[in-house]
Amino acid sequence: MTQHRFPRDLPFSADEYQRRLALTRAAMDKAGIDVMLVTDPSNMAWLTAYDGWSFYVHQGVVVFADRDPVWWGRRQDANGAWRTVWMADENVWGYADHFVQSTTRHPMQDLAARLSDLGLGGARLGVEMDNYYFSAKAYTTLAASLPQATLVDATALVNWQRGIKSAEEIAFMRRAARITEAILNGLMERVEPGLPKNEVVAEAQRDAIRGADGHWGDYAAIVPLLPSGSDAAAPHLTWDGRPFQKGEATFFEISGCYRRYHAPLSRTIFLGEPTDTLRRAEAALLEGLEAGLDAARAGNRACDIARALAAPLERAGIERGARCGYPIGLSYPPDWGERTISLRDEDETVLKPGMTFHFMPGLWMDDWGLEITESILIRDSGPAEPFCAMPRKLFVKP
Repeated sequence: MTQHRFPRDLPFSADEYQRRLALTRAAMDKAGIDVMLVTDPSNMAWLTAYDGWSFYVHQGVVVFADRDPVWWGRRQDANGAWRTVWMADENVWGYADHFVQSTTRHPMQDLAARLSDLGLGGARLGVEMDNYYFSAKAYTTLAASLPQATLVDATALVNWQRGIKSAEEIAFMRRAARITEAILNGLMERVEPGLPKNEVVAEAQRDAIRGADGHWGDYAAIVPLLPSGSDAAAPHLTWDGRPFQKGEATFFEISGCYRRYHAPLSRTIFLGEPTDTLRRAEAALLEGLEAGLDAARAGNRACDIARALAAPLERAGIERGARCGYPIGLSYPPDWGERTISLRDEDETVLKPGMTFHFMPGLWMDDWGLEITESILIRDSGPAEPFCAMPRKLFVKP
């Protein structure tokens, strides 16, 4: 580490960032990549500690084989980079504001000129092609501005290096889990017939930001999801001003967040007396969850979790075609998943200690829905450890 003009409150140790950089460089070397442009803000933060709401403009981290990375972005956001990244001040590059949302020039022209000045105009340049934050225009401009370079698809190259969490990362996820518990406990206490949804969400967001156990809460990568009744057949609806109604189930999918680390969880509450259909689904889902947690062991495969979950559901006549989980950790909007492994029948990725997942077997039927999920840690031995300590059941308020 080097001295900086501004004090840095780095989330992790210097050794932790060097570990991440070494993993990324080894993956780049294996893929035949000379230099890589990382534009996923989660990957940028994981490599450099950069943290700012600037992902609506073009930005990135440039990873080299033999020198410290560089943060590159809008000049006014360089002020945030100087205050957050671990690299030296000279490793922050800001482009002029006339590149922002211009119809005559593009920020990738600035980056191309800088890479050419470093003698990398003909390099094999890795880019995250299938990434929320790397546009088709960015790709075509970069290709046109570096005609001698070879652009290589490096989608998820960094994401895969993030799969096994360090002890420092797991500690952050445990803090996020305590916040998750505080949010859900507050929701279960407050929800009543006649109470508008937006009022409940306002209090949930307050709980999320206030944090837990002396640790402050960050904003989550996904806003609270809470469809009710027949709308719960749709997994990704947010809130409105309508009141909660007796005779309806509402599931809540939320996550506490601590320094960008998440521990998502879902629970369902029914106001009134649940139907027999919902009770049978609850019993099958809980049996499947227990079986899946037992299958989530180091040495087993991702598909083993999915198959363990599926068996009780199939016996109950419940068909669900979706995957039942994904890796979690450090994330920015619009998603708290890491976009690598999927807990589904055809994914044979071997589970390793330190992997973390949202085991997410939601049921979304034609006119009802039920979510009971767990964020889990793959341990050195034995079944997975749930991060949160919340009763695993359908919550009922008469």
